[in-house]
Amino acid sequence: MKILIRTKNLELTAPLKSFIEEKIGSLKKFIDVLKREEDPLANSRRDKKTLAEVFFEIEKESKHHNKGNVFRSEARILLPGKKIMAQSAGNDLFLTVVEIKDKLQQEIKKYKLKKNDLARRPRRRDLFTP
Repeated sequence: MKILIRTKNLELTAPLKSFIEEKIGSLKKFIDVLKREEDPLANSRRDKKTLAEVFFEIEKESKHHNKGNVFRSEARILLPGKKIMAQSAGNDLFLTVVEIKDKLQQEIKKYKLKKNDLARRPRRRDLFTP
């Protein structure tokens, strides 16, 4: 899983980068489960392809109506056949990262559940045969 981080009006410090990689990297276990379900031989192959790419953006907004620092975070995960996106804004930068991680985790679980349900569904012609 590749994590690409972009900042706007904010400097990307080493502690912030490691925090984002730790939180977003914890989603890797859910994505690895999807990879094993999709291709059972993926672990034995030595291919360098990644199943998911995460684009993470952090922005320090300067809205004159809000006092103090306002941070906006956005993340997009590209999965096979699905694009998952989450946004969060608030006064605490680290809290917005945690909120995004929770939202992405929920969406990945929903994607996995839907994918499994579609695989277990019977074929149409089996339902309507006389």
